[in-house]
Amino acid sequence: MYGKCGLLCYSKTAFNQIENPDVVSWKALIAAFAYGGDANESMLNFSRMRYQESRPDDIIVRSLLSAFTDPLTLCQGKQVHTYIMKTGLDLDVLVCNTIVSMYANCSDFNDVNKMFNKIQSKADLVSWNVMLTACVHHKKSGEVFLILRMMMLTHNRPDNITLTIVLGVCGKIASLVMRHQVYCSALKTGITIDVSVMNGFIDMYVKCGSLESARKLFDCMENPDVFSWSCLIVGYAQFGYGEEALNLFTKMRSSGAWPNQVTLVGVLTACSHVGLVEEGWQLFNTMEEEHGVVPTREHYSCVVDLLARLAACKTRNNIEVGKRAAENILQIDPSNSAAHVMLCNIYASTGSWKDVATVRSLMRQNGIKKVPGQSWIEIKDNSHVFSAEDGFHPERDRIYTMLEELLWLQMLDAGYVPLRG
Repeated sequence: MYGKCGLLCYSKTAFNQIENPDVVSWKALIAAFAYGGDANESMLNFSRMRYQESRPDDIIVRSLLSAFTDPLTLCQGKQVHTYIMKTGLDLDVLVCNTIVSMYANCSDFNDVNKMFNKIQSKADLVSWNVMLTACVHHKKSGEVFLILRMMMLTHNRPDNITLTIVLGVCGKIASLVMRHQVYCSALKTGITIDVSVMNGFIDMYVKCGSLESARKLFDCMENPDVFSWSCLIVGYAQFGYGEEALNLFTKMRSSGAWPNQVTLVGVLTACSHVGLVEEGWQLFNTMEEEHGVVPTREHYSCVVDLLARLAACKTRNNIEVGKRAAENILQIDPSNSAAHVMLCNIYASTGSWKDVATVRSLMRQNGIKKVPGQSWIEIKDNSHVFSAEDGFHPERDRIYTMLEELLWLQMLDAGYVPLRG
């Protein structure tokens, strides 16, 4: 009880009052310090237990392994791993799963992979999910889908936890085909998809811009929760479909669902996109009273955009306000490239070229560069990423040749008549 409440000193005091502690007593004490994040004390009590000739069981070693959560505790984790192999506890698949998880937290991905390969023949669903989690932890997005394919070849089938892990990775890649494959795989395996997983699929499609697919999934849901509504509303707003976002918000309120902070960010963004200044301003002023949501920085940003639109100071040639806004941003984040670029544009719009040169010189001195926009296209399961003035793509010569031909055709279509010598 003391251990679960985080009162480890009291837990230790209570344990010391036991004259002859049994395995259950040691188990409670070791688990208390392990879950409390004290790896050294857990290891010390584990050694004391063995010294008193009490034999640790699988539950104790699993609790102990959970104490090792960073590279500084890897040495201790390896010591416990060695003990587990000597005592034969590594025959227990649950213990093996915990070992894999320990290496995922404390070591590099190669160690994790080696350990998983050793237990793969007896791996259960938890084992595969642990390995998928390790891939995410080590940012091995490509490995996630390889592990998933290997898993599908075994008698194990994905569950909602598997899907949640994979969907998190799908949101970070540019492959719409892969995302469709994950969804179709879930349907084929007959997984009972709950609301949280369905929300994950909706979020996945929204992030890749496939709003039509996201809406189809949403319309199939019997009882969408606030995340379901919010995800689609924000998606519509971000991609410029303000009317759809506002209509969906109206349906949400009619259904009895209660909006949260994310929902209202989406609605305010939608109001900004379609020019509903009065409606957005009224929503902002009543959001705490009517919806119980206290305005945050994101809501204030949406209202600034609603009232002034982006680059308002540049549009109005208001150098002083724009300069003050940029300086305030740079005090908070000196490396903010957008603030530097916007300040340059404000100075340039009024002909203040010396100020432009000063800001650009400051950017060069501090190594600040504008983050270029990126786009990608998927061809035959391969994603090709492009950025402004990209010169690294292996097919760049052919690409730029084609662009020149297209531009030439556009000029002819626009009525350009080349001069004849």
